[in-house]
Amino acid sequence: MASRYMQAPWLGTVRQWHWISSALCLVGMLLFAITGITLNHAGQIRVEPQTSTIEAELPMQLLDGLEQPDSGRAPLPAALADWLGQEQGIRAAGAVAEWSEDEIYLALPRPGGDAWLAIDLVTGDVFYEQTSRGLIAYLNDLHKGRNTGSAWFWFIDVFSVACVVFCVTGLILLYRHADSRPTTWPMVGLGLVIPLLLIILFIH
Repeated sequence: MASRYMQAPWLGTVRQWHWISSALCLVGMLLFAITGITLNHAGQIRVEPQTSTIEAELPMQLLDGLEQPDSGRAPLPAALADWLGQEQGIRAAGAVAEWSEDEIYLALPRPGGDAWLAIDLVTGDVFYEQTSRGLIAYLNDLHKGRNTGSAWFWFIDVFSVACVVFCVTGLILLYRHADSRPTTWPMVGLGLVIPLLLIILFIH
């Protein structure tokens, strides 16, 4: 047995990658495991959505400065987005709105809720509505990557790669220690056979 370990100088590197990837994945794996349970029981988790609204009037100088874009979809002008953010607390910069002759409509979906903004181009009336479905819905949407933006999109990719490294290095370590732990491969086999049987027998 000793000679076998001496023939694998790379084993220390595998162990190092294993613990580094496990440290990086720890919080993320807990989050995805817990939200896997909450998603599986979404029908039993009842939450009353909370809705808030904002009604305001666009300053005349901003209203007069709005020009219909060539296409029916375009981001809000920077001055308008700044006014919404500073005066009304509405984050709309960079979001693509739908423009018509008499209205600007902007959908603002977000994790755990929804929001939308409408601006009347004739009167300057601004109406904003935001709906929140609570913390659990927010975490569930993080799990699904729903309306989370590009930063979270890339985080999920990097996190998935770290999970693959964690699993592969764990498999290598299982192989190296399997001789002294007879139940290693039966347990690994159960991890494959149980979900496979469930798929074959109960999922149609």
